[in-house]
Amino acid sequence: MKLVTAILAALIGALLLINLAQAQPRAYHQGELDAMLAPIALQPDSVVSQVLIAATRPHEVAAAARWVRANPHLRGDDALRAVQYEPWDPVVKSLVAFPDLLIRMDESPQWLHDLGEAYRWQQPHVMQTVQSLRQRAQAAGYLGSNDEQAVYQDQGAIVVQPRTEYVYVRYYDPYVVYGSWWWPHYRPVYWRPWAPHPVFVTHHYHHHRPHNWHHHKPAHNHVVVKPYVRVPEAQRRPIIQHHPVVQPRQMPAASGFSPKQQIHQRNGRGGHSAAVPKRRG
Repeated sequence: MKLVTAILAALIGALLLINLAQAQPRAYHQGELDAMLAPIALQPDSVVSQVLIAATRPHEVAAAARWVRANPHLRGDDALRAVQYEPWDPVVKSLVAFPDLLIRMDESPQWLHDLGEAYRWQQPHVMQTVQSLRQRAQAAGYLGSNDEQAVYQDQGAIVVQPRTEYVYVRYYDPYVVYGSWWWPHYRPVYWRPWAPHPVFVTHHYHHHRPHNWHHHKPAHNHVVVKPYVRVPEAQRRPIIQHHPVVQPRQMPAASGFSPKQQIHQRNGRGGHSAAVPKRRG
């Protein structure tokens, strides 16, 4: 009887240890974080925020991606109206505005799961990793201000912010933009390049309130989309702003692409973009 009791006690103890180990969140190595965040770190701050928050809801991302594939004819307001009653988080619904990015996320389920877990349990490390990757891209000559976006320092953090109402969601090759990859055992996920699909998008966030890097919290943006309509040159009118946009820092002047970026684009390796306007806050 004592032997049976001892065996049962040992089994119960082992089960408790297993459950305790499963309850402990995994701590990701820095190499894993670098590889995990490399495909998205150079996107505008608002896009990075959307992806990080949505990654904590991988099943909803998968459902939204299935919806996008099943409804390729719906874009803009029609698409968002169609998903407004879906039981998804608003951030996941917003990603319908970026169908190519959403589909790539869904095509990498392990990456998406790991990104969500890392953001959930290691949020400060995730934010710091985004900043270190941006520093590497700047040093390599692939992240800088141009006519579409401003890249500047805000209290030591690198901010990527649209200059105008348009947000550009670009494909880029992580094995190029950061220089030589430095982790032989941790490699970024491969994403198929995507072609641009201009879409008019309005964001419920203030243009003067960038990503809160110093508190390690991304902005939570809700997106409303309208189809892109090309206006003939003869019918164009100047945009009148009754309330000037206020920036937290003076944005650097547009310098265009660096020589490396120009060569990179001519080679067709990193220039795809989807232009999506952003609503004034």
